[in-house]
Amino acid sequence: MKSLAIAALALVLGSASLLLAEDQRYDLKERASTIDARVKEHPEINFVFTKEGKPADLQHACVDTRAKSQGKLVIWLMGHSQPLAERVSSYGLHYIQVHYANGWFGKLNKEPAPADEQHLGKIRLEAATGEDVSEHIDIPKPDSIAERSLQFVKHLAKVNPPGNWERFLAADGQSLKWDDVILAGISHGSTTAARFAKQQKVARVVMLSGPRDQYENWQALPSATPKNRYFGFTHVLDGGWTGDHYCRSWELLGLNEFGPLVDVDAVKPPYGNSRSLITNADVKKDAGRAHNASLPGGAAAKGADGKLIHEEVWRYLFTHPVDQVGDAVPPSPDCRKDLRKKG
Repeated sequence: MKSLAIAALALVLGSASLLLAEDQRYDLKERASTIDARVKEHPEINFVFTKEGKPADLQHACVDTRAKSQGKLVIWLMGHSQPLAERVSSYGLHYIQVHYANGWFGKLNKEPAPADEQHLGKIRLEAATGEDVSEHIDIPKPDSIAERSLQFVKHLAKVNPPGNWERFLAADGQSLKWDDVILAGISHGSTTAARFAKQQKVARVVMLSGPRDQYENWQALPSATPKNRYFGFTHVLDGGWTGDHYCRSWELLGLNEFGPLVDVDAVKPPYGNSRSLITNADVKKDAGRAHNASLPGGAAAKGADGKLIHEEVWRYLFTHPVDQVGDAVPPSPDCRKDLRKKG
């Protein structure tokens, strides 16, 4: 009897441990150079493993198994944002942030752009895919967004079984299930997300404070990702908005075909099913803060109760059904399309 009681207790404790292990948010991280021995540094474009004695290639992941899974993987293309990771995981989305070549921008950006009106777009695409599409950069496949995301998800499937990361791997294990991927970023990251989605069909694109590349025309290229899957959100005091960078990109991407500009501070969800969301929330007239206000965090606008006021906006951007769209509107005559010209 004693042995049976012990066995029963062990079974109960084991089951309780399993439930405890699965019923939580998992925050994980690992260096790209630890996951994949093929990765390399590219110091000529500030793409290295270590900076100032600290790991620079650390990648983050988050999944909350308490939330009903939506079967979608967010690939965040900027520095890790824990506030964003916690929110999207609470929506039932998986989240990863990968280390990829974005330091090239400070060295290879030419404004106004050179004669090639897809100069930056080609560099972004090579950084995303590892395909040789730009003569100005050399990013091999293991160092691309696509491959680093694949290898990270494979790693997560091994170290975090409760997270069910393997659901995002193709049957042959050689690629991600891109139809289940949400590409997202802010600023430089949102621009690369949009360029990558032009080439690779994905479930959704979330563009915070972007895209830029305002002297280029790749935004008007045919898109592998249906146009109704692109979502934008920015503050109207952001220099990218006041300079017509974002409105230009949004219209070239075709966002106006799915609804007008919507002030999220004046219109309730679902914002007329629009893809073009703006805010004029108080940021103390600080353009720098306005640029970062589209992302949950310290720069985001707060209400009198101290809580962030755009919680429903972020949920909408990442979860609103893509087949629900607003009424098309014509391009705005006030949004300049040729920014190479003065005035």
